[in-house]
Amino acid sequence: MNRYPLWKYAILGIVLLIGLLYTLPNFYGEAPAVQLSGAKSTVKVDAAMVERVQQVLQAAGIKPDFVQFDGGSVRARLKDTDTQLKAKDALSRALNPDAADPRYVVALNLVSNTPQWMVSLHALPMYLGLDLRGGVHFLMQVDMRGALKQAVDTYASDARAALREKRLRFAGITREPNGITVGLPDAAEATKARDILADRLPSLTWTEEPADSGVRLSGRLLPKAINDIQTQAITQNIETLHKRVNELGVAEPVIQQQGVDRVVVQLPGVQDTARAKSIIGRTATLQFRLVDPDTATAAEVVPTRGGGTVGLKRDSIATGEQLKQASATIDKDQRPAVSVRLDDVAGRNMRATTRENLGKPMAIVLYEKGKGEALSVATINGEFGTDFQITGNFTPQETADLALLTRAGALAAPMEIVEERTIGPSLGADNISKGLYSVTGGFIAIAVFMCLYYLLFGVFSSVALAFNLLCLVAVLSMLQATLTLPGIAAIALALGMAIDANVLINERVREELRGGAGPQQAIQAGYEKAFATILDSNVTTLIAGVALLTFGTGPIRGFAIVHCLGILTSMFSAVMFSRGLVNFWYGRQKKLKAVSIGQVWRPDGAALPAATADSNEA
Repeated sequence: MNRYPLWKYAILGIVLLIGLLYTLPNFYGEAPAVQLSGAKSTVKVDAAMVERVQQVLQAAGIKPDFVQFDGGSVRARLKDTDTQLKAKDALSRALNPDAADPRYVVALNLVSNTPQWMVSLHALPMYLGLDLRGGVHFLMQVDMRGALKQAVDTYASDARAALREKRLRFAGITREPNGITVGLPDAAEATKARDILADRLPSLTWTEEPADSGVRLSGRLLPKAINDIQTQAITQNIETLHKRVNELGVAEPVIQQQGVDRVVVQLPGVQDTARAKSIIGRTATLQFRLVDPDTATAAEVVPTRGGGTVGLKRDSIATGEQLKQASATIDKDQRPAVSVRLDDVAGRNMRATTRENLGKPMAIVLYEKGKGEALSVATINGEFGTDFQITGNFTPQETADLALLTRAGALAAPMEIVEERTIGPSLGADNISKGLYSVTGGFIAIAVFMCLYYLLFGVFSSVALAFNLLCLVAVLSMLQATLTLPGIAAIALALGMAIDANVLINERVREELRGGAGPQQAIQAGYEKAFATILDSNVTTLIAGVALLTFGTGPIRGFAIVHCLGILTSMFSAVMFSRGLVNFWYGRQKKLKAVSIGQVWRPDGAALPAATADSNEA
């Protein structure tokens, strides 16, 4: 009646082993490390850099635990913080001979002490949030005026291309803070121009005004267009920040919008604030520009990737925010190339420009910290518009790198750091210790109460509660979730909610005993009849957790994730695992006369039925 088949015990044993395996990495802690990444988008760090880092550290008399390539960076784990600082200085001197223009970022970081055999099984510790691990917090403001200016520049280029395409005479285009002004010789030309521009640039509203010589056509941004530009700017900047922060190797960074024009960036575990600020501020913008062969008269002269220089004309043909796609491919002659796709507006401007400049060079320029670098200079061999290919003496790897830079280089508007906070690792460690004390204290208090009140059944409930905590931590580790102080609060709450299910089961068993059922029948009925109540209470609580997860942000979502997972693990531990313990202890006894579940009393004070008078141990 109360016996589990062998396969159920096997499942419980496997779950227990998996829980132990994925919980243990959280107890190994972290070790200091240095991380090497590119200081510029055009500088790539690959697996070959591992040997170079090892050589530099060996020359400095430093023996790291290991040096490994991790995606786009190289990490070296060290024994203590003094060695960490020494390693940082050695790598900075060796790899960045020009301190004013560093090619690499050497950042202080922390890596897990988890043994490599566990890492090979993907048994990794949970990520810790900023309040537990320490790190840096930045509040960045997007320059919306810069976003509008960049949009106005694009509209001016589009208007010029449209009027030239229709061969309309115009005296010039002037950029205004919220629009453009086009000078036209007479009213007839102004009417034609207005019809063309209203069709090509629907985001502007056009009005005609008399001028000293001819007619002035003023285009002003519509309120909806301004809102769209600002929304796109902050969304695109957040995406670019995600790509830049990846270079720091930060586990689970927080990058989210705050208000209309601000972005919050939280980098848990980052110790080197200056380097983090350098990476965050190193967002780039991308432009397609015509090349001026005479650098003396060029509007701007920038270096090329090959070490030379190239002159650029003033107007940009297209910008990074107009780029839809860039990928490495092979052209019709089986040569490595980069396939580029622009939006419709940029495509029309590109078509008009290439038609008028056949045989002339065009450059893709990446701007970082106000300095431009030509990623590619290619000759315009034919007219093209929205879709085209960039070819040259590229290797397949170079085309892949160029495509990545082209995609990741766009920043819709400048940003600046308006607030900066640093949370030290000691404060994070203090928060962790207090959180652990609260969870441990709550667990001990619950276990003591259950053992005193329900005796052996209370012991079973306490063991099931420990199993629930083990499963919850293991699942969070497997999902690589980020644990914060609200998450620790959710774990403490999950313990109280999980024991509630065992209380319902134990009381139901007592009720069956009071009704005259035998011990084996009482155990079976207690678990079966309590299940419906347990399910109802957990489902309603789960609904509230899902609502928090859906509509909440930041710490609320962290709480909700742990809360929902805790409900699911508690259902498994309270029902299946605890019954497995009871079945293992009592199920072997065919003639069970009593169970240790505490005092079985009747509310009316009447004596128990004879069949169960001795079926409990007080």
